[in-house]
Amino acid sequence: MSEERFGDFVLVRRHEYVAELVLDRPKAMNAVSTDMARSIAGACAALAADRDARVVVVTSSHERAFCVGADLKERNSFSDADLMKQRPVARGAYTGVLELPMPTIAAVHGFALGGGFELALSCDVIVADRTAVVGLPEVSVGVIPGGGGTQLLPRRVGAARAAELIFTARRLEAAEAHGLGLVDRLVDEGRDRAEALELGGRMAANSPVGLRAAKRALRLGQGLDLRAGLEVEDAAWRSVAFSADRAEGVAAFNEKRSPAWPGE
Repeated sequence: MSEERFGDFVLVRRHEYVAELVLDRPKAMNAVSTDMARSIAGACAALAADRDARVVVVTSSHERAFCVGADLKERNSFSDADLMKQRPVARGAYTGVLELPMPTIAAVHGFALGGGFELALSCDVIVADRTAVVGLPEVSVGVIPGGGGTQLLPRRVGAARAAELIFTARRLEAAEAHGLGLVDRLVDEGRDRAEALELGGRMAANSPVGLRAAKRALRLGQGLDLRAGLEVEDAAWRSVAFSADRAEGVAAFNEKRSPAWPGE
């Protein structure tokens, strides 16, 4: 297993074809400062360009938190000009995760609040253990979810449910969050990382070309009517139909062996 650090607060570990992006600012419960936002964006840019990374799992090095959101201590020192200057840097962290071209999984335990929950929402699948507490409390401090929360949460749970959760700023414990669909898998305490990596490994056994095309179809088709969505799917199908991965997959199936994916 190899490791690469991006700045002081993000670590990327390689587990064969699964890349683990570790939020690693434990002294601040992974509060996203300007420097940490840059590190997240930098790590995501490197992973997006890495053809050996078939799946990304986002984890935390803090035992009691995934991420508590924006660094409000840093924000408290900002002038209005500082805040405007930081905005594209902060957005870069969330869009970096959201736009990763391969499947992404968040492994959540403890607090995942505000921008922390938005990092998880930016992933395709959220695995949470029973200690997880999630929510978008931004209106309680005079702002709104600005890392994608107003757009990603209703896509998960519907407009009315998202409105209730955002307008009340309430926190949800793991069981309720799972019941409402805010997280996808609920696992035993301390098992979120292991379960997410295991799930990532199962995904990564499949064609990297197929995985990226399937994600592209899923993401681009959201919000479209059925006819338009099927055109998105057809375009994604055409992008893989004549790939080396497709040829290898069919050959391996007929030869009753595991495929050796070319990844192209």
